[in-house]
Amino acid sequence: MDLPPMNLWAFWSFLFLSSCLFGSSANFSNETDRLSLLNFKHLITEDPLNSLSSWNHTLHFCHWQGVTCGGRRHPQRVTALNLTGQKLVGPISPFIGNLSFLRRIDLSNNSFSGPIPEEMGRLFRLQYLMLRNNTFTGEIPANLTRCSELQLLYLNGNQLIGSIPTELGSLTKLTRLILGLNSLTGNITPSFGNLSSLTYLYLSINSIKGSIPDELGQLVRLSILALSQNEVSGTIPPQLYNLSSILLFDVGFNRLHGNLPPNIGLTLPNLQGLYAGGNQFTGPIPVSLSNASGLFLIDLSNNSFSGSVPLNFGSLKGLSRLRLWGNELRIGQRS
Repeated sequence: MDLPPMNLWAFWSFLFLSSCLFGSSANFSNETDRLSLLNFKHLITEDPLNSLSSWNHTLHFCHWQGVTCGGRRHPQRVTALNLTGQKLVGPISPFIGNLSFLRRIDLSNNSFSGPIPEEMGRLFRLQYLMLRNNTFTGEIPANLTRCSELQLLYLNGNQLIGSIPTELGSLTKLTRLILGLNSLTGNITPSFGNLSSLTYLYLSINSIKGSIPDELGQLVRLSILALSQNEVSGTIPPQLYNLSSILLFDVGFNRLHGNLPPNIGLTLPNLQGLYAGGNQFTGPIPVSLSNASGLFLIDLSNNSFSGSVPLNFGSLKGLSRLRLWGNELRIGQRS
């Protein structure tokens, strides 16, 4: 049935108005991304490789170096920013928080400085945040936990200080948490036990104190545990020795004490590297380590281990480094 003339006019007016509004909204969103990138560039003080020379008004920002825009659904929204290894110097603009469609940020291997902008906590679609090997200072922003889609968080190789935010334990999709080579203090937060997807936990070379939380024993997917060169004390929670997925167990150069369990090679059958040197461990070296047939490095040096060196270490065909000096050991018998 034909619409009355007035209703038909109202219908077409509505379509026209909607298309105008939609177009304005899209242009505004695209302009927000463009201006945010230009603000990012504005704070760069050195660009020796001219990596940002394409960031100008003559080229659409989706074609700027290091910028990736979305696919079919959001073709002109910035989804990735990759400027790794470009020797860029300067702080990160807080306007980066306006790039609301970002899923990946990789600014690794530059000389970015200053604090990590808290505005990054507004990037609720962000999955990968890689800022390693820069000169960032200040504390880790606790509101990064608003980025609930985060899977990779690489902040290693900076000058970050303060405690590790307890709130990071809410990032249940996180698979790799790499915070080493900073100046972080405080304790290892028990909330890390909630990171059920975590495979890499790298906290080495900081100034972290306190004990290793029992809750880390809940990380059933963990393959890399690196806590070396801190001030961690106490004993290793027995639960950690039951994580059969662990490939690298690195607790060297801390203040840990106690014995290694006799069945460690049975409960950690996939172990490839065992670093426990520079602590205060005592007791015998477990013969069962030979059961972890993939072991290529054992470092138990500079402790107080006693007893015999297990001769069945000779069955570890891939073993390339065996460091046992600085203990009270003697050559043992084959078991």
